[in-house]
Amino acid sequence: MGTTFRSEMAAVMKIGKYSVNAFSLFLAGTIFFLPLVAAAEFSFRKPGGKGHSFVNYTWLLQQDGFWPALGASFRLAVLSGALNLILMVPTMVVLNLKAKRFKSIVDFICILPLIIPVVSLAIGAQVSMPEFLQNTDYELVFFFVIVALPYTYRALDSAISAVDIKVLVEASRSLGASWFSTIMKVIIPAIRTGIIGSLFLSFALAVGEFTLTSLLHWDTFPTWTVVAAQQNILGAIAISVFSFALAIFVLTSVGILSARKKSLNLVIETEEVE
Repeated sequence: MGTTFRSEMAAVMKIGKYSVNAFSLFLAGTIFFLPLVAAAEFSFRKPGGKGHSFVNYTWLLQQDGFWPALGASFRLAVLSGALNLILMVPTMVVLNLKAKRFKSIVDFICILPLIIPVVSLAIGAQVSMPEFLQNTDYELVFFFVIVALPYTYRALDSAISAVDIKVLVEASRSLGASWFSTIMKVIIPAIRTGIIGSLFLSFALAVGEFTLTSLLHWDTFPTWTVVAAQQNILGAIAISVFSFALAIFVLTSVGILSARKKSLNLVIETEEVE
């Protein structure tokens, strides 16, 4: 009798747990997706609200400066993501292997971009840059790296903490691999998840950064959208939906390509073993 009662109670609690999880997922999905669906529907409306068409997206693609601004944002985002990884991956490896006593200092430095106002960062740091950088939009690459630093640092630190990097490095070095080969062929595959996450964060922040580009008077996609959105309210909603869909498409594509490359490497390694 007691055993049957406990079994029934366990089944009831299990059903209740699944119900709570299902309700939480439904609520989160509703809060997240419902505004997006509503915005997407609104962006397809014709002027005057009668019927639906692609007229707002056609207007968007035909606006002056759309493609140059979008290309500039993508170019700067790719460069900032690459520079961020070039700086942070070796730094995190050294910190976790030979300089753990300095980790708290680096941790504090990486938090500073969240504390320092963007206005102070833009005006003060720009003056300290070489003049040849101040005259080009490539100065934004360094600002984007600084802004993304707290997020990329955390993503890489979590990935490195999840693996025994010391054992991997010692094994690689004992087999005669150089430090460059160790980082490229051993450490990077081991922390691939953290690298992709930091790349996603850096890319998203760079593409969507408005304050820095506006203060420094450069034309990128976020600053262009502010000007273009003032001409057409339905076009402004179309710009928002387009920006969100484009970011999701790019980041998803990178993730799929990375997963396919990993699977291909596993297949090649399996064939070599056989």
